[in-house]
Amino acid sequence: MAKKYVVELSAEERAELQRLLGRGKAGVRRVNRARILLLADEDMIDAEIARALHLGTATVQRTRRRFVEGGVDWALRERPRPGKPRKLNGKQEAFLVALACSAPPEGHVRWTMQLLADKLVEVGVVDSIVGETVRRILKKTTSSRGRGSSGASPR
Repeated sequence: MAKKYVVELSAEERAELQRLLGRGKAGVRRVNRARILLLADEDMIDAEIARALHLGTATVQRTRRRFVEGGVDWALRERPRPGKPRKLNGKQEAFLVALACSAPPEGHVRWTMQLLADKLVEVGVVDSIVGETVRRILKKTTSSRGRGSSGASPR
């Protein structure tokens, strides 16, 4: 069966890929894609390339396809990974920080992540949120619930 996506590199493209590998500054995925293209240009089959580079055959096939459809740059480029949308916007995060810096509820010595999460739901800031999300948001700020200072500048 003939390969649907045949990689035939020009001398310039081959040199560019070898420079990329020789530099040692590229990311792992980019380096793997460059190696895939170089081995595919040497007429290796997908299974051999995958085995040699410890990758899945789907990765090899996808890289071949992207090269044929869009060239070297397209095959090497990392696609955007949008991820999950933020749970809180800037205003809501500011409210969380202010809440964390305020006095804890009666019967508690300090705010816990879960207490903060429950309070955000109670006051209607969000429909639902877990303590771990609260922890990650607070970690981005300079505030610290455990210190005597709120983390704000004393000036």
